[in-house]
Amino acid sequence: MACTGQSVFAGTDEISSEAEGKDLKTEISDYIQHHLKDSHDFSLFSYSDDQNITHHVGLPLPVILWDNGLVLFSSSKLHHGESVAEAGGNYYKAYHGKIYKTDSEGTINYDESHHPTNIKPVDFSITKSVVMILITGFLMFLLFRSLAVSYSKNNNIAKGVGRFFEPIILYIRDDIAIATIGEKRYRKYMPFLLTIFFFVWFLNMFGMTPLGVNVTGNIAITTALAILTFLLTNFTGTSDYWKHLFDPLGDSMPWIAKIPLYIILVPIELLGLIIKPFSLLIRLYANMQAGHIVIMSLIGLMFIFKNWIGSTLSFGLAFAISIIEILVAVLQAYIFTMLSALYFGFASEEHEHAEAH
Repeated sequence: MACTGQSVFAGTDEISSEAEGKDLKTEISDYIQHHLKDSHDFSLFSYSDDQNITHHVGLPLPVILWDNGLVLFSSSKLHHGESVAEAGGNYYKAYHGKIYKTDSEGTINYDESHHPTNIKPVDFSITKSVVMILITGFLMFLLFRSLAVSYSKNNNIAKGVGRFFEPIILYIRDDIAIATIGEKRYRKYMPFLLTIFFFVWFLNMFGMTPLGVNVTGNIAITTALAILTFLLTNFTGTSDYWKHLFDPLGDSMPWIAKIPLYIILVPIELLGLIIKPFSLLIRLYANMQAGHIVIMSLIGLMFIFKNWIGSTLSFGLAFAISIIEILVAVLQAYIFTMLSALYFGFASEEHEHAEAH
């Protein structure tokens, strides 16, 4: 479905109405910031006609709000933030990626810090990030189902595309799960480790396509993944794991002598419970976010140079960084999986406390 709107820099949506009067560098910066955000529509590409009207080509997505009741309408009504959508007698406007309740004119009110003060309904919309998560989940289901079927029909021998993914699965099992968790307890963590690796890897790769979906560069997504690792680590932790947190010195010295040390050690151990998932989410978020910023900045330089030498150099650098980002995509999936396995290994530890120290 195609829709139109005024824009100076092709490809923008809600920032397009604000782009007029800005120089090219500012427009490119705004476009990069817009690309890094989620949106309520799935834009494939856009182009400007002779009248400087930008036509956005893509698919509208369902907007689902809770505003004293369930409100449903298509994101095409928002017209990339340029129009006011009417639904159920109320008016809504998309502003910087969020939907606010407004009047028929689309008025946005601000406080002293220039933050919108309009009512913001609870948003359950299916955004483009949600669409890519669903697509990735479906692809993973097909992948693992076909691999399981080929195993059952061919005496545990993979066929077709499964031959490519089987070595990866075996590597995660042998060199990540067993090596860090132990052969005794690794099996219960394997479904999560396989899921998280392929989930992050596939989403990272989708982010490198012209679709431009920056799912793993969204801190809300990486936070959710890190919380899953945090919950699984602590809910499956053994008694030795928890004893190590609250009694890190074990029986190596009398309690009276340990109390002064525990005033420092125990808070540090408990702080580590938060630092571990925080490091997971920040590492994945920052690396994928930075990669998108660098590539799009290099592409933006082509519009600034506007000559064969500068544009060719910018294109060459952008292409080289894109190749590196393909490696980073699988590397970040590996790091997230490896660190999760390490945390699971800590949670599964069983030993005599005095012996461990």
